[in-house]
Amino acid sequence: MLDERLIKHAAKEIAHSKLTLALTGAGISVPSGIPDFRSADGLWARYDPAEYATISAFRSNPLKVWEMLREMEDLLRRAQPNLAHLGMGEMERIGCLQSIITQNIDNLHQAGGSRDVIEYHGNAASLTCLACGRRFSRKEKEGEYTPTCLCGNILKPDVIFFGEAIPEDALNRSFHLASSAQALLVVGTSAVVSPANTIPSIAKRSGACVIEINQERTHLSESITDIFLEGDVVAVVPLLVDALKKERAPR
Repeated sequence: MLDERLIKHAAKEIAHSKLTLALTGAGISVPSGIPDFRSADGLWARYDPAEYATISAFRSNPLKVWEMLREMEDLLRRAQPNLAHLGMGEMERIGCLQSIITQNIDNLHQAGGSRDVIEYHGNAASLTCLACGRRFSRKEKEGEYTPTCLCGNILKPDVIFFGEAIPEDALNRSFHLASSAQALLVVGTSAVVSPANTIPSIAKRSGACVIEINQERTHLSESITDIFLEGDVVAVVPLLVDALKKERAPR
């Protein structure tokens, strides 16, 4: 059972923070039906990333890579924002969360009401032709077995494949914000994958209160986390939002 005092403590820290960020990972989208790609039932258990998830593999054999992408697209198409996504959207709406840095590609933060989302690994809601540069929304290409550009080339989802660089503007902005943050929420991620793993330490060095929401303790919990809220994100985030509203209510 989550200690109510910890929720209140976290809400107080966020309510008094002039700049609050969130770092999210696969764990926030698992309740929406999207398994962590690295988990036992994730995509990498069935598709070797070296064969299906590198930019060189896509360039050399896009038809093969789309075998994996079709399965990914089916997962993403069915997924809906859960209470954690909606809660974070609400936190932004009431002025308690300024930006989200996410490692996810599922567009669920935006669907949940968040407007300022920094995406490290891109977003599968759109596709681009590597030959001519034309861009399409996923909905525009819905129903196509292998989405193809007007020029005849096979489209690539706007996600970062292995071998591609994380967008420079996403990195620069996230590092800048982390160095100015007064509170950082770490939600549904163990933050072990580079470069997202640097965000908590940057924020901590700058004096931010690090609030972690995960089902299990991580390496962060034992090192830099100030407040650890243990539990399912779809249960904890709404409790935190409620506590924030009470904290900000006129007295």
